[in-house]
Amino acid sequence: MLDTIFGLPVHPLVVHATTVIVPSAAVAVLLAAVWPRFRRWAGWFPLALSVLAVVLTPLSTESGEALERRVEHSDLIEQHSELADGLLPWVIVLLVGAVALYVVARRERAATAAAGAADGSTAPSSPSSSVSEERVAPAPVLPRWLLVGAAVVGLVAALGTSVQVVRIGHSGAQAAWSDSVSQTPAPQGGDGDGN
Repeated sequence: MLDTIFGLPVHPLVVHATTVIVPSAAVAVLLAAVWPRFRRWAGWFPLALSVLAVVLTPLSTESGEALERRVEHSDLIEQHSELADGLLPWVIVLLVGAVALYVVARRERAATAAAGAADGSTAPSSPSSSVSEERVAPAPVLPRWLLVGAAVVGLVAALGTSVQVVRIGHSGAQAAWSDSVSQTPAPQGGDGDGN
């Protein structure tokens, strides 16, 4: 399915998007896991990046398999392909962490809003009436286990995803460039004597 576009392999195009979105999602989820202010500010952003990561990962793998059928087989390409197959579970866990952290952020915002409303509405309704006070429902309490669980899942998934992306990228670069780049530098200068 994902083979070529305008005569060029699709894999390098999709992979460049993946190598931007997946680490960005990992960083966003990591920050949301450890920094409450970022978590409340970012809202749905880490979740959206994680959804994109889950969509792009199989596209990258599928386009890579199509490219693999068009190039000469090598152990480096096989290693790259095996590592790439291991990314999808990590980005799925990253998505789970992003969903949990999004739920935590929404509950934190609701608790903050309810606390703010309670503070502003406990004053008497008029200066002469001290008897009637408006009551606001108590702010929803965020269970500690939910925060800790979401943070742990987010941290583990962000770190695992990042490590796997680096390993895949390194093996892909080795597969693509190992035969094209010399281990010794080319001579410098154009005056013919190598200076």
